[in-house]
Amino acid sequence: MLLRSTWDYVERPAAFLDWLEALPVPVFNSPDTVRWNSDKRYLATLDAAGVAIVPTQFVSGAELHQRLGSFGRDTVIVKPAVSASARGTWRGQADDPTFQVRVRALSADRCYLLQPYVAQIETGGEWSLIYLAGAFSHAVLKRPAAGDFRVQSAHGGRVAAADAPAGLRAQAGRVMQALRPLGLPMPLYARVDGIVVDGTFQLMELELIEPALHWFADPQSPGRMARAIAQRLEGDVSATDVGV
Repeated sequence: MLLRSTWDYVERPAAFLDWLEALPVPVFNSPDTVRWNSDKRYLATLDAAGVAIVPTQFVSGAELHQRLGSFGRDTVIVKPAVSASARGTWRGQADDPTFQVRVRALSADRCYLLQPYVAQIETGGEWSLIYLAGAFSHAVLKRPAAGDFRVQSAHGGRVAAADAPAGLRAQAGRVMQALRPLGLPMPLYARVDGIVVDGTFQLMELELIEPALHWFADPQSPGRMARAIAQRLEGDVSATDVGV
């Protein structure tokens, strides 16, 4: 079974993961991979493995207001550790009373990501590099609507095919390579999302569950996906795990 449009799993994540584990057929990406990727605290694991991520604190809702104090008057991003499509993601000035009220209203027993706002999302856009069975396939560049920071189309964001420079591909490739020591199978499909800050690719999210893979950006990419699926179903993992 190929997971492709489970965008509402964040509403009942535990039930979704239990259902996934009970399926009597092969699932791509694998249930173990999906479980690991369903909570954005996986970013801490990749950070520890040497992957450059957007600086992130992982904070319970009960601690968020206190942690905001360390940002002074800076603009910050707050997002749930389990979310999709920018649901529940807020941008605000750390010392703004209205923003602080919104933060205080968040669930105390959930985990959140607290990040400095990185303006490059507006000036340079967000890169998405798509990998099929571990090999780079194609890339797009996403930009938010004027005055916004969210690149999703539901929020007015725009996406266009783009040629990822060699240096960017090399840095994104290291994200994929970091998966090997974790004991997870190489994903059938992956989308590496991030921004470039002073020449360094900073990972925002590694999408392994239900990402839009932007087939429009490369007419050959659906064929590559079909071949990768066929090879996985035949059990020939080595033929598709070709590296980055």
